[in-house]
Amino acid sequence: MFVIVGAGLAGAKAAETLREEGYEGRVVLLGAEDERPYERPPLSKEYLRGESERESAAVHAAGFYAEHSIELRTATAVTGLDVGARELELDGGERLAFDRLLLATGAEPRCLRVPGADLDGVHLLRTLADSDALRRRVNAGGRLAVVGAGWIGSEVAASARERGLDVTMIAPEAVPLERVLGLEVGGIYADLHRAHGVELRMQAGVAGFEGDGRVERVTLKDGASIDCDAVAVGVGAAPRTALAEAAGLAVENGVLVDARLETSVPGVFAAGDVANHLHPAFGRLRVEHWDNALHQGPAAARAMLGSGEPYARTPYFFSDQYDVGMEYSGFATAWDQVVLRGDPAAFEFNAYWLAGDQVVAQMGVNAPLTELSTVSKGGAP
Repeated sequence: MFVIVGAGLAGAKAAETLREEGYEGRVVLLGAEDERPYERPPLSKEYLRGESERESAAVHAAGFYAEHSIELRTATAVTGLDVGARELELDGGERLAFDRLLLATGAEPRCLRVPGADLDGVHLLRTLADSDALRRRVNAGGRLAVVGAGWIGSEVAASARERGLDVTMIAPEAVPLERVLGLEVGGIYADLHRAHGVELRMQAGVAGFEGDGRVERVTLKDGASIDCDAVAVGVGAAPRTALAEAAGLAVENGVLVDARLETSVPGVFAAGDVANHLHPAFGRLRVEHWDNALHQGPAAARAMLGSGEPYARTPYFFSDQYDVGMEYSGFATAWDQVVLRGDPAAFEFNAYWLAGDQVVAQMGVNAPLTELSTVSKGGAP
C-alpha cells in the first residue's frame, strides 16, 4: 500500500501518476483540510478578487479520486510516523500501515510575533479558508495594510488595489521582491506598485497592531502608525517538518531528500514545499512554487515505483500583478550582474542574472522567456 500525507497539488499529482504508471495497489491520500486537493496561486489573485470560483482551483474533478480508486481522506490529520513499524498514526488513534510513503505536507505561513497579531482583521494567506476570509475584507473596501513585500504580499497588494482599496505595503527590504530579484529589478516592481497607487513603506519594521477588538492601525518601529481596516501578513512560510522530525528523518530547512526525492529512510519520500532536494545542477534547494509541486509530486511517485531517474527540472515560477505578468526560470541566490533587455519603464523586458559569464536565472516581464546565448563580462549579448 502506498500512502501520501498531504492532499495539496504535489500529493494529488503523485496519486494520479501512480495510477497512470500502472500501480494497481491501494493508494491512500490524506489531507488535513476539509477540502479536496486544490491549487494555491488563485488565492492571492483571481479567486481573491472574486473573478473565479472555488471549483476552478481544484486539481481534479470531484469524481476523479473514486474513479481511479484513490482513497482521498480529507479532514484527516496525521499525528505520528513510525518508520520502523511502517505505520502512520491518525488523529483518533487509527494506525495505517504503508509499504511506500510520500510526505507532501507543504509549508505554513510565518506569523509575526508582535502585540496585536491575534486581533480580528489580521490575516494570513495559505488556504482557501484564508482567502475566503480576506476576500470578504477586500469586498468591504477601505484600507488594507500589507505586511511583507514578497510574492504573496505583492500579489495581494495588487489584487486589493484592483478592487479599489487603499493599500499600504510595509516591509524591511528596500524594494519589493528584493530577496529574490535584487535591488534593480525589485525597484521596477516598486515603480509598478507606486504607479497603481500603492503607498510603499519600505525599510520599515512592524512593532505591533492596535485596535479595539479588531485591527485599526499598524504601528512601526520608528514610532509611526498606519490606519487600516484590515491587514494581510505575507512574511514567508516554513516547511511542515514536525512529523518527519519526530520520526527521526533528516531535516534541515525541509525534509532532506536525495536526487530521487527519497529521504534518509528508505521507502519514504518527500516532494513539494517540504522537500529540500539535492538537485543535480543547482545543489540543495527547497522551492515553494506551483510548478515545483506540479512536477515533483509525479517524479516522487515514479521513484516510489522504482525509477532511478533524478528530478532535474529547472525551477520555474510566475506571478501576475495588475496587467503585468512575469515568468522566471533558474535559481539565483547570488550573482555578479543583472542584464536587462527591453523597456523596463513600460514593464516589458527580459532580465538575466549572471554569475561570471553564466546565466543562472532569467525572467520575462510581459515578454516571453528568451535565451541569452553568449554574454561578455560587460553584459553585451
